[in-house]
Amino acid sequence: MLGALFVGLSNYYTVNSFSYARKAIDHVAKRINDGETEGVTNELFGFALTILGLALLSGLFLFLTRQTIIVMSRYIEYDLKNEIFRHYQSLDASFYKRNNTGDLMNRISEDVSRVRMYIGPAVMYVINTSFRFILTIAVMLNVNATLTLYVLLPMPVLALSIYYISSVISNKSTVIQQQLSNITTFTQEAFSGIRVMKSYGRETDSYNKFISQNNEYKKRNIDLVKVEAMFHPTMVLLVGLSNLLIVYFGGLLAIEGKISYGNIVEFILYVNALTWPIASLGWVTSLIQRAAASQERINEFFNTTSGISIDLESGMTENKVVKNVMGDIRFENVSFTYPDTGIRALKNISFDIPNGKSIAIIGRTGSGKSTLINLISRAYDVDEGAIYVNGNNIKKVNLPAYRSEIGVVPQEVFLFSDSISNNIGFTINEDNSDREMRIIEAAKLAAIYDNVQSFPNKFETVLGERGVTLSGGQKQRISIARALAMQPKLLLLDDCLSAVDTETEEEILNALQQGSEKSKRTTVIVSHRISSVKSADNIIVLDHGEIVEQGNHDTLMGKKGAYFNLFEEQQLEAETL
Repeated sequence: MLGALFVGLSNYYTVNSFSYARKAIDHVAKRINDGETEGVTNELFGFALTILGLALLSGLFLFLTRQTIIVMSRYIEYDLKNEIFRHYQSLDASFYKRNNTGDLMNRISEDVSRVRMYIGPAVMYVINTSFRFILTIAVMLNVNATLTLYVLLPMPVLALSIYYISSVISNKSTVIQQQLSNITTFTQEAFSGIRVMKSYGRETDSYNKFISQNNEYKKRNIDLVKVEAMFHPTMVLLVGLSNLLIVYFGGLLAIEGKISYGNIVEFILYVNALTWPIASLGWVTSLIQRAAASQERINEFFNTTSGISIDLESGMTENKVVKNVMGDIRFENVSFTYPDTGIRALKNISFDIPNGKSIAIIGRTGSGKSTLINLISRAYDVDEGAIYVNGNNIKKVNLPAYRSEIGVVPQEVFLFSDSISNNIGFTINEDNSDREMRIIEAAKLAAIYDNVQSFPNKFETVLGERGVTLSGGQKQRISIARALAMQPKLLLLDDCLSAVDTETEEEILNALQQGSEKSKRTTVIVSHRISSVKSADNIIVLDHGEIVEQGNHDTLMGKKGAYFNLFEEQQLEAETL
């Protein structure tokens, strides 16, 4: 409301200044006709000061307009981005499997920017155009209705032309943005996969594909430039036509004595004052169309709900039961089917994880091992049955508090483009006094400390994107150190030693076992290798989502069943290497 008031005042002073230009011309003409030229210069200076004062007032209220409407739109943009990011964090893992990173980034950046352009500049120009048009046309009609009608003849053509050209520009700009996105995606993948590309000698092929993508981008940009080249000449032509009509018909009316010569100049100023507001209608219409499409995408996104019930504002699940994690996890007749693929990963699983003990889960690829880890960390909720933590249903446990006490080392390692110290200390608050000591201790437990010390900058060594400068085993060990640095009460290891040699694996497992006994930490190890699980207190053997065997290493070996067969196969593979 305040912004609209400022727009109205700005337009009032702008339009009012034109009448003073007319008064100045008519006054000078009259003085010259009467032969009284003495003091004309001082009078003109007075008119000039009046016009300047009105222009300053118009500029002041235009400034206040932008400080209200545009600044307000920036605050809305700020709130909307925060809300979207907050919503991102509330969604479960299945959402991120359905949506690619580029689309998620586009919604929080490009879509929000388009909505802001509507609630900021578009709204401002709509209000400005409305006030300018009403005030100017009212004054012009009051001066001479006939001349006003002649002057306005080209204006609808101007508005329609600008609308058409703006629509074409908008469509072509969208296509260009899509092609730019293709180039960005292609380039990112080329750089991320540079090792694979060089290994297979595909540099030339990749370069030719990039040239093809870039040529398409160039072609689409040239098409846009051709259309944009029509914009300014069309506007100048139609505005010039209006001015020509003013001079011709205004001159005839002035000769007849129906208007003054000052009115001709006044009308020219009015037409030029109307030019941009009318021309902006096409641009504003384009903004509204694009904002509507973006808002629809944002609303569609906000309507997406998480399969995990959690309120980030309070940090509670619906029932708001808060319990510390101390192990004692129980699976009771748990079954789970992945919502996106429909694959039934687990079938009627039941077992216990006592506090302070280590449990291992082993099985062939696709047996459901990682799914158990995902359910324990509550990346997904079970379809059937229930999981209990300290005797409480996991769905009724404070989820942020629960996860803050779980150290998870995923199968796919992700490292930030940051220092080794910050990657390991990611789980520790910056203001923690013993942060550095915990980082070093975690690095030693994960058997990565000696490697880090051999780097020129040691713990301050900055890693490449996703840790590309490290070997697979080094990345896994830094990921393990990150989990250990938070000193979790429950540690989940999802096949995170696959890239580590046998000797280092033994060293890490011994350190983890000693740490678990000392801190009474509960540990869950998922692996496909017997060497990684044989020292666990209890070993669960999975096959096609079902538990086929359970017990410690010696017990399972004595059964001569699935575990024993897996052991024999791996021993044979090791001997043939």
